[in-house]
Amino acid sequence: MRKLSVIQIAAGLVFSAGSAGVVAEPQMPYDIYRADLDRIEREYKVDKERCDSLDDNAEDICLAEAKGKEEVAKADLEARYKPSRKARYEVDAAKAEADFRVAKEICDDKDGNAKDVCVEEAKAAKAAAIADAKREY
Repeated sequence: MRKLSVIQIAAGLVFSAGSAGVVAEPQMPYDIYRADLDRIEREYKVDKERCDSLDDNAEDICLAEAKGKEEVAKADLEARYKPSRKARYEVDAAKAEADFRVAKEICDDKDGNAKDVCVEEAKAAKAAAIADAKREY
């Protein structure tokens, strides 16, 4: 059996860490993180106010979109502030959840069996997106 040198082992570890998705990204400075978080919250308030002019289910859809946009933006900010595989997964999970809530609100415009089918399709799409995220990270 061939013996590996310390240099070969170290080089192998460096290359395997890169291929495993572990990338050493510099952490975002806190002041930039805080400013981005404030911006996201301001944008959410503006989006939410825009929804007030709508009626009935259109308002519900708009609010679901606004909340989803905020949650995805916060998850993405967190992933940039503290990079990790788990943080990137959380971004994808937030996207899946946001898409599901919007789809569910859209389904509310339907009646009976069409609504049931619509909700089941939304659930299936969410489950598929979560499964993809789990496989990726």
